[in-house]
Amino acid sequence: MLNLKNVAPLTGGYMITSMVGFIISSMYVYDISNRWGITFAIFFSLMFVASMISMTYGPDEAMLPVGHGKNN
Repeated sequence: MLNLKNVAPLTGGYMITSMVGFIISSMYVYDISNRWGITFAIFFSLMFVASMISMTYGPDEAMLPVGHGKNN
């Protein structure tokens, strides 16, 4: 069971980083080293899953200060 009180809101940049990192890992790093390519692909996949969980279960009110860059 997921504890909804401890879900941190993550930024859109985190999701973009996970997607771009997965693509680079699977296309370029895998060609150089199979082990590191798979390792980085798994790491960035977990980052993407974390961003999806944050987007689905994160509180809407917590994103308001993050979006404006200041805490009110």
